[in-house]
Amino acid sequence: MAPLDAGDRARVLPDRQRMRTYRLARLREQLKARDCAGILLFDPINIRYATDSSNMQVWILHNQARYAFVATEGPVVLFDFHNCGHLSDGIETIDEVRPAIPIFYFCAGSRSQEQAGRFAAEIEELVRAHGGGNRRIAVDKLELAGAKALEALGVELFDGQEVAELARVIKSPDEIAAMREAIRVCQLGMARMHEAARPGMTENEVWSLLHQTNIAGGGEWIETRLFSAGERTNPWFAECSSHVIEAGDIVSYDTDLIGPYGMCADMSRSFVCGTPNDEQKRLYGLAREQIEYNIALLHPGLGFREAAERAWQMPERCQPNRYSVVYHGVGLCDEYPAIVYREDYPAFGYDGEFQPGMTICVESYMGELGGREGIKLEEQVLITETGVERLSTFPYEDTLMPSQWE
Repeated sequence: MAPLDAGDRARVLPDRQRMRTYRLARLREQLKARDCAGILLFDPINIRYATDSSNMQVWILHNQARYAFVATEGPVVLFDFHNCGHLSDGIETIDEVRPAIPIFYFCAGSRSQEQAGRFAAEIEELVRAHGGGNRRIAVDKLELAGAKALEALGVELFDGQEVAELARVIKSPDEIAAMREAIRVCQLGMARMHEAARPGMTENEVWSLLHQTNIAGGGEWIETRLFSAGERTNPWFAECSSHVIEAGDIVSYDTDLIGPYGMCADMSRSFVCGTPNDEQKRLYGLAREQIEYNIALLHPGLGFREAAERAWQMPERCQPNRYSVVYHGVGLCDEYPAIVYREDYPAFGYDGEFQPGMTICVESYMGELGGREGIKLEEQVLITETGVERLSTFPYEDTLMPSQWE
């Protein structure tokens, strides 16, 4: 395996205050464009984007115990979990921290309607104080009782996920620097997995090395467990288990890693635990060809539909097992846009175009219908003014590379 040039790159760390200012301005631009008085955020990814504050991120994903109100013209008010106000000390873009009023059943129980009324009254007061008569707010995710209570007070609700996703789509130089740090840590973990994997180890044992490296490097969590070996690699999406890796097995994985600064490093690789056979090389070559072809297509101004229509055509026997998307955005997690295969466009595709400052993952999964194994490759790139820059730099497997890629 060739050395990782990402580790040799002169590290440029983000200016977090400048990054916060940029993100908050992006969010408010989207609110102004939709004539919203503000946005109420529950998704911890969106709260992180708006405020750069975090608290028990994974737990908060399924317990709405923390939220933020961002006025389009006015303050940013963070409502945090019990006795957690101190966690946002020193974040200059947060004007006030208040205790959250949880309305989800675990915390509110039979009093959820009562708590929802208290919650809605507090938000309505902020809308009245800072909306200038505008009572329309964006909301990303909200318990039904809370939504009904706000509407009963005359607050009009708009889709806040649209607002947040479109704000997040264009990255600042500081966000790119933060993403490079996440990728650097991720690639260190990938290298450790490749070096450590041996026949007789379980999938879980190897996968744990990526988690350990991420946490040690200042990262946060990993969104999936997409690591499998041998016959479990086809079809895709088997999550790692106590399955024992055997000699000659293909090992395929997708990092889905939330690293330093809460940024996502989403890369995929496959390697063989032993000596590869011709079929493994053939599939690997097809996956590599798809990745290179589809990266070469990208440029600012390219439409999403056009990208899907012009993308590399998969072999017929691999099409039934194709991945869910050809390209997708990436930032604090996998995010807008999602460009599906041409076959799936009538049902799931939508319009838009690539713009400078977007960060995109280019996907490939190559596994034949009824085949034994599958190959997963994925690269992370930045759309520039003239084309693309690869952000991921993890080397491909020399032993699996067909002759045209040597």
